[in-house]
Amino acid sequence: MKTISENACFGGTQGVYSHASESCACEMTFALFLPAEAKDGPVPLLWFLSGLTCTHENAMTKAGAQAWAAEQGIALVFPDTSPRGDDVANDEAYDLGQGAGFYVNATETPWAPHFHMWDYITEELPALLGSEFALDMERQAITGHSMGGHGALTMAMSLPGRFRSVSAFAPISNPTASDWGRKQFTAYLGADEASWAAHDATVLMREKGFDGPMLIDTGTSDQFIDLLKPEAFAEAVNTRRQQATLRLQPGYDHSYFFISTFMEEHIAFHADALWA
Repeated sequence: MKTISENACFGGTQGVYSHASESCACEMTFALFLPAEAKDGPVPLLWFLSGLTCTHENAMTKAGAQAWAAEQGIALVFPDTSPRGDDVANDEAYDLGQGAGFYVNATETPWAPHFHMWDYITEELPALLGSEFALDMERQAITGHSMGGHGALTMAMSLPGRFRSVSAFAPISNPTASDWGRKQFTAYLGADEASWAAHDATVLMREKGFDGPMLIDTGTSDQFIDLLKPEAFAEAVNTRRQQATLRLQPGYDHSYFFISTFMEEHIAFHADALWA
């Protein structure tokens, strides 16, 4: 693991690191905020999975999360959204390829050699974090935005007991029924739609649900709301009678202005679960 930068931040440290990833067969970069309490022992960890076109840097610099995490004494990890490099497959479209990993393990050409973001986020990076930093890996929570909200929800429901709470900002909630999903799943996973279900939060809610608290915010003026399909996920939540708070925030769009507005509430929500 290489240290790219470390800066004092709200009494703690905001670091950026890179390492050779076995899952993605390339160099991967992630950011990690450690609060002051990490100097005295392991602290809980909140994951933030970013959306289309983002790197580790977007949420690290725009979400305003570190101040609230420092107040609650929890760490924040901001992974990248896809493998990167000259030998990594890419596409001219912003919603496929580098910056658009969709948190799945690709099985199709030309994506299969590198695009194993599911394994990277759920196995490789947690193992690295737990071995290198003062983190209590028994106390984890997860959140994300848009494509990252999709990843947060699917991972929380697919890995029972891993995360104590899950939240999302404007998540892609029903990708098997959306152009933000069908295109990418066909490219990464192939034409057999049966293989897509494991990565659709609405389908997973109907089949599994989540054994813990859930919070989701979506703006009523989100320019991509028809692609996000919050109504499909809400129907699945109601049918399952899942413990969840689903909020439509009047006038807010898909931007980091929206995320930063409600970040304090999301971190407090996770802190309640992480410190319980």
